[in-house]
Amino acid sequence: MQVLKRFLDFYINSSIHVALAVCGLVWVTLLNFNVGADLDFVYFVFFATITGYNFVKYFGLAKFHHRSLASWLKVIQVFSFLCFIGLIYYTFKLKAETIFYFLGLGVITFLYAIPFLPKKFLVEAGNLRAISGLKIYVIAFVWMATTVIIPLLNENYVYNNDMLIESIQRYLYVIIAMLPFEIRDMRYDSIKLSTIPQRIGVARTKIIGVLLIVIMFLIEFFKDEFYVNKTIILGKISVLLLLYLVFSSINQKKYYSGFWVEGIPILWAILTTINY
Repeated sequence: MQVLKRFLDFYINSSIHVALAVCGLVWVTLLNFNVGADLDFVYFVFFATITGYNFVKYFGLAKFHHRSLASWLKVIQVFSFLCFIGLIYYTFKLKAETIFYFLGLGVITFLYAIPFLPKKFLVEAGNLRAISGLKIYVIAFVWMATTVIIPLLNENYVYNNDMLIESIQRYLYVIIAMLPFEIRDMRYDSIKLSTIPQRIGVARTKIIGVLLIVIMFLIEFFKDEFYVNKTIILGKISVLLLLYLVFSSINQKKYYSGFWVEGIPILWAILTTINY
């Protein structure tokens, strides 16, 4: 049992779980728009997510709250380096314009972790992550671009109304899915971060989240190409997301957000594949 727990902790802390979640959303997009599956692109996203997330999480380790992770740091560093090699390998398999798009997101990720602005505008960290109230929106934008916009542009998909709606839905999804994390992290986050729960409280955060879930689901009906099966799957994901949001708390279980909430896109991808 202890071995299984250590494996699960490594699986989560090394960002494998979140990388599979991001790839799951990419897969959902590719199937929803029926543009084919570029596996090299998916593998690139997998390795890029692990590299990017571990860079952000462990660059400022002195500020990291979960000190129990320190004993795993060397293993995670080696693992991250191997993933970086994988990232480089699959970079050469991408189109030049796709690489250009990801370079833009790479700059955002870099500035998210590295201090670069006067501290008088920020909390002590001095990076994008520390700008009051900005964190959740930066992450949502990067996820939206990575899982909707860039995959479709990579397949030469022509921008249209459905792509716009899918992008809005994905942006909303990421914001909603992050709310249980922000509720959990109220114990750790500096008040200067001005997260949504810090500004309006847990109860109102949940109300806002529920409203966003309703909007995310309803705008599906405004797509030019409407499919019942896809809408049913979106409905199931919306209900699941709603339940996790409503029952989230400051003192939630260890794996509540980091495993279960984070893993919803994996289930989404499985359901979409089965019904494709």
